[in-house]
Amino acid sequence: MTTTIDVTSDFICPWCWIGHQNLKSALVLADVEDALRIRYLPFELNADMPAQGMNRQAYRSAKFGNWARSQSMDEDVTQAGKLVGLDFHYERVAVTPNTKLAHRLMAYTQSSGDSDKSSALFEAIFSGYFSEGLDIGNLNVLLAIGARVGLDTVAARDFLAGAGGEKSIDAALVQARNAGIHSVPNLLIGGLRVEGAQSAESLAAILLQLQAHHEH
Repeated sequence: MTTTIDVTSDFICPWCWIGHQNLKSALVLADVEDALRIRYLPFELNADMPAQGMNRQAYRSAKFGNWARSQSMDEDVTQAGKLVGLDFHYERVAVTPNTKLAHRLMAYTQSSGDSDKSSALFEAIFSGYFSEGLDIGNLNVLLAIGARVGLDTVAARDFLAGAGGEKSIDAALVQARNAGIHSVPNLLIGGLRVEGAQSAESLAAILLQLQAHHEH
């Protein structure tokens, strides 16, 4: 029996990337990789962000009171990322993007049923933003990231150029709010809601409990 793990996240959330890395490690620790399927669901931390995004320094300075506080938070994230093998390079990130387009590309990729490609794209978007400083709110940038993981970029461009995926994303965002999700990352594992970027060990323990429950 295959169990689905719902992973609700936003691509501008660094803890979502860290949390996903921990989840991957947990699947290995618990030796349940073949018995689980990950479904990626969208969340928008900045739903009112302009389509073209905003200058990150200006946006974060206004949000947190000053740039120094934002930089301190970035440093904390960078160190946490290093502990799980992720490279954050905030000095390369110039724009805080609107992530709706990235979520639509994820929805398009998941609709193919190729879970490996979906997972690869999920990670590639995060890496593109946090490691390379790419503007993941830009259509051409997203398609280039998609090409790296083997997406048919012609079909993907047609999908994104129209209204493809907009209704499903909007419906998923409403569903997240109705489920009481107000922050990310957020996991739903076998009916258990797990909030925040939990450690790989904590997640592995949950997965093993779930496996034991199914075996009995």
